[in-house]
Amino acid sequence: MIEYDVHLHSDYSTDSEEKMENTVEKAVSLGLKGLCFTDHMDLYFPQECAKKSGGDFTFDPDAYFDELEYLKSKYRNRIEILFGIETGLRNESELKDKCIDEYRRMIGDYPFDFVIGSTHCLENIDPYWEEYWYGRTAEEGLDRYFDAIDQNCNDYDFFDSLGHLDYLVRYVSKDAAIRSFKERFKDLPEESSGFDWEEQRVYGRRLYRPSDFKEITEQILKRIIDRGTALEINTAGLKYGLGFAHPHEEILKLYKELGGELLTVGSDAHMAEHLAYDFRDIPGYLKNLGFKYYFVYKRRKPEGYLL
Repeated sequence: MIEYDVHLHSDYSTDSEEKMENTVEKAVSLGLKGLCFTDHMDLYFPQECAKKSGGDFTFDPDAYFDELEYLKSKYRNRIEILFGIETGLRNESELKDKCIDEYRRMIGDYPFDFVIGSTHCLENIDPYWEEYWYGRTAEEGLDRYFDAIDQNCNDYDFFDSLGHLDYLVRYVSKDAAIRSFKERFKDLPEESSGFDWEEQRVYGRRLYRPSDFKEITEQILKRIIDRGTALEINTAGLKYGLGFAHPHEEILKLYKELGGELLTVGSDAHMAEHLAYDFRDIPGYLKNLGFKYYFVYKRRKPEGYLL
């Protein structure tokens, strides 16, 4: 069993309304040994996207740590609570250096146990929003996304685990998915006319082939392996009905072939009810791929646990 969930969000993240204590109580009821809150800190989040999202994906670190310290003390005999953060990495030339400096300063000022590095924005837009996909096929949008991750893995050296490597397949727009269908099949298959494109996440479930992006994903994996950075297994893809956790099994196989061993496991839960989502099946899945351990970072150092 995976006994630690180390990618969790609370109402300190713009996209969550869940109280930390609710999630802690849920973790105790599930019999977890520990959990790590990793709320969103996305510096310089695009303003137009922030307006639509209802906030800029930053939080007050002092208030964050005060609440975590309180919960850590209150539950000290029941569950281990770790301090984490999910940093939003930016590759835009006008933002990169500022982000690196500010993140380093923040991470130095607070006693984080665990730092996730994730690419949520590129080209000054969050590709969750349809505007990013205008005029592009799904593959074109994903190529740019993977390129941004590759640049970020080269430029940012302070994070412990690379977050949800291929999560963007969840947010391919309807029009981009249709363009990909047309390119691949020339004429849309008859069955496609009945799809609910957004609800079924058609691109992620039917068209996504990691082999199409093997060159760039291999480069990303080599970068994090060389740097001693972990790769995250993020079960939100299962929650969204894609049929796989992030990253896809093909990418995990490649990671193993390249010598990668460091894996962290998180549900990316934004609600207490999604805590440890599908964790029961993850140990067998990873063992079948040749992995023996998952890792939990404490005071920025990885500790291995048998799967």
